[in-house]
Amino acid sequence: MRWLWIPVTCLLFGIPQPKVSATKDGLPLNPNLDEPTEYPLFEYEDVKIPAPTRGLLYPRDSETREVRSLDGMWGLMKSSPEDPLEGIREKWFLNTLRQTGREIIAMPVPASYNDITTDDLRDHVGTVWYERTFFVPRSWRVNQRTWLRFSSVHYSAVVWVNGQNATSHSIGHLPFEAEISRLLNFDAENRITVMCDNRLGNRTIPQGSVYEATTDYGPVPVQGYTFDFFNYAGIHRSVHLYTTPLLHISDIEITTKLTTEGLGRIDYLLWLDGSQEGLRIQPTHLLVQLRDRDGEVAAQQINKAVYHGSLLLPNAKPWWPYLMHPDPGYLYELQFELFVASNEEETDADALQDAYRLPVGIRSLSWSNDSLLINGKPLYLRGFGRHEDSDIRGKGLDNALLARDFSLLKWIGANAYRTSHYPYSEESMQFADQHGIMIVDECPAVNIDIFEPQLLEQHMSSLEQLIHRDRNHPSVVAWSVANEPRSTKQGAFKYFESLVNFTRSIAHGRPLTAAINASPTTCHLAQFLDIVGFNRYNSWYQNSGRTDMIVNLLTNEAQSWRDKFGKPIIQFEYGGDTMEGMHSLPAFIWSEEYQVELFSRHFKAFDELRERKWFIGEFVWNFADFRTAQTITRVGGNKKGVFTRNRQPKEVAFLLRWRYFALAKELDQCPLPQDLTVYISKHVHNEL
Repeated sequence: MRWLWIPVTCLLFGIPQPKVSATKDGLPLNPNLDEPTEYPLFEYEDVKIPAPTRGLLYPRDSETREVRSLDGMWGLMKSSPEDPLEGIREKWFLNTLRQTGREIIAMPVPASYNDITTDDLRDHVGTVWYERTFFVPRSWRVNQRTWLRFSSVHYSAVVWVNGQNATSHSIGHLPFEAEISRLLNFDAENRITVMCDNRLGNRTIPQGSVYEATTDYGPVPVQGYTFDFFNYAGIHRSVHLYTTPLLHISDIEITTKLTTEGLGRIDYLLWLDGSQEGLRIQPTHLLVQLRDRDGEVAAQQINKAVYHGSLLLPNAKPWWPYLMHPDPGYLYELQFELFVASNEEETDADALQDAYRLPVGIRSLSWSNDSLLINGKPLYLRGFGRHEDSDIRGKGLDNALLARDFSLLKWIGANAYRTSHYPYSEESMQFADQHGIMIVDECPAVNIDIFEPQLLEQHMSSLEQLIHRDRNHPSVVAWSVANEPRSTKQGAFKYFESLVNFTRSIAHGRPLTAAINASPTTCHLAQFLDIVGFNRYNSWYQNSGRTDMIVNLLTNEAQSWRDKFGKPIIQFEYGGDTMEGMHSLPAFIWSEEYQVELFSRHFKAFDELRERKWFIGEFVWNFADFRTAQTITRVGGNKKGVFTRNRQPKEVAFLLRWRYFALAKELDQCPLPQDLTVYISKHVHNEL
């Protein structure tokens, strides 16, 4: 969402306007925070640079805010596939959906709608309509502002409250919100209506195309796309109502640094927003407190009429990745309290106007042409490509599944994953912060093709919204601008030069990367990146069945990427499909034995590459089996998971666990888990 009122409030309260400046180790080089935003020149003359997103702080209760969940059972109604916009013309949003006379389905939120029912909703192309009712307390009417926030609707949404338009948004997997105070009935029932459209086109992120197919029952629209995961749709993540004071903290930007002497530094920047009544409220000061895990104040600062500053913390407890430190994922709590002049004549004390708390991890991130470092120590990333995907709920947020996934990540010894191929839930980002799991954060630009200015605008917007949402998470160590783009095609050079120039200007102290499946000699993207990532399926999509054709091919290709671009190299994808329980001796493709053999040969190649110092990561494709579109090459979906879709280990999981913990012991002297080995005999046990 774009907040046009920000410059007005900046002028009224002296709040710094958003800016982009050069950074070193994540800290601004230019201390003048009031400079206007400047973006680099672009080759595409007609491209509109996305305005900086403001607001969208994660909903948190405080002394001055209330948060209510609207998760639960909603009503859902399907539009006619032949006429997806009929509801707009007929103004279905003015009354309850039941008055249309159509069938209303009970639909859980959050969830993808595709796999909930037993009818043809799974492959529906076009729009569906959601609806639910709710009440708000009368107390919210006075001196409060009420906001409606969606964490993700895929792919695009239009929202009405009590028949009046509230907001709209496109690009799934990203949050959006609107103030709805003026639309609410405080003494009666309220109704939310949402039109969700799952159609993808040449200018959406990701891309797709809708074509007409002739069936036994007549022509129907069919959604086509090239990416290899199912286009789940619906209200995928939580919906919240929350309140703020008339004048409130609307946005926060955090940057941290850790010196070699253990001095922690937190730079913060705040934006305020006031309604018409709120503009008359005069802040007196801002109290900033940093509290440690035990709730003790570790540092604090009082600012008068200034909404940016720095906290210095001697002997700071750093944020470390999992297995790099005995206490990984250490988080402080950064508390902001905004005070205004009290209306009470009996007291001189200022009154608390707004309070917001933000988890903060203190760490430094830097990189060179050879390595990526955290707190001055080189990183070797080992983990997975993943998907938000599970039985029944599709891509819907499931906290139980989230907890299980992170338990498995730690069990297997992974320290990182890539959010392939879209932003994951805000809750998963919070989990990563807490557990010390590093994130390569990827925008939804998978298989980008047909390069043109309108697509570039959407692509830049998706990255801008992603970076705005996730910039304060210590777990994020890189931004991925694309997965397997058609980067050898004509037009890719200027497209990606413009995209990367823009993204680097807002990268907030992180390197840029991408997962590339082109070759080093033909790719027009890699030259612009800080870290080159590539996907390659040796002994699967090429040389199938030949695990004796992995080590040399892989090491030679990695060296070619290095020789061509002189940057750190990561393999972001390797693997092969495996049917759970299928066995073959000697190993045969699709068997569990073949997956084990394929991984083992990759491990040998990775160890040879690690000796060359510039190879900094290995990522399996995939963490777990996941659903795809129906094709003859997919038996119930993509089966490259180390875990099944219901999160049980295949045989290769135990081999990979050996690998990841062996790396942790070698690189960071991490003790091995007691259950890593099983007793075989006295002699063998002592050897191990």
